[in-house]
Amino acid sequence: MEPEIRNELTLYIIDDLINIIIGYAKTWQLLPWIDPDRLDWCRLSGNPNAVHLFESNQDKINWDWMSYNPNAIHLLESNQDKINWCRLSENPGAIKLLEANQANIDWNRVVYNINAIALIGANPNKIIWEWLSFNPNAIRLLEQNLDKVDWYNLSENPNTIHLLEANQDNIEWYNLSQNPNAIHLLEANQDKIDWGCLSQNTNAIHLLEANQDNIDWYNLSQNPNAIRLLEANQDKINWYWLSLNPRAISLLEANPSKIYWKGLSGNPAIFELKI
Repeated sequence: MEPEIRNELTLYIIDDLINIIIGYAKTWQLLPWIDPDRLDWCRLSGNPNAVHLFESNQDKINWDWMSYNPNAIHLLESNQDKINWCRLSENPGAIKLLEANQANIDWNRVVYNINAIALIGANPNKIIWEWLSFNPNAIRLLEQNLDKVDWYNLSENPNTIHLLEANQDNIEWYNLSQNPNAIHLLEANQDKIDWGCLSQNTNAIHLLEANQDNIDWYNLSQNPNAIRLLEANQDKINWYWLSLNPRAISLLEANPSKIYWKGLSGNPAIFELKI
């Protein structure tokens, strides 16, 4: 083996070992300014970074919310009688549980699950094509069944741009305006943009900065890439939605009286990683 290749492999192995060590050593802790007494345990149950809080506080779990939580699988496996199977059907971390309990699957919901494609493909008669059209990992299934596709929902799917480019008469511009991978189509068809939806689009900040009179500030407050615009226009912020925005922590810390604490409880960014 050439020395250069051997050295590269050594580096990869070291990186893998470091990641494994970090995986065992890491813990999530609330940011110092977060008041735990103001947090909502119901919303915390769905927070992927809050699972450790419930290992010693299982009486505070809201199982409906926790059934959505991809990091709570060990708790769900140990409490299957409490699972909300409708919500678990959308949980990308719950595939083994779903495969072992297919009679409990909600087929209206599982088609949204990005990790359930094999399960969905094995049950073609149960597919709800209208909702599957949203699923970014279902491209092969959708390509093979274009006659069943819902173009309204497909227009929002970030992995279907090639299908949308080839079928522009079928595009629903309202939903396309939310599609982060459709910016070139939106730039070329600005008269068709829905600016309310575009305000949520994480890749459309340059269009929004150039057309600020068209911004929907309610929707922009949810946009994790719009912090600079929001900081410059704090009088227009919707603080309910900003409280859920994972990149708005500094803004929220500076404005504690405006925080919607129930929503903030579901925000994964209220925790920091400690090693």
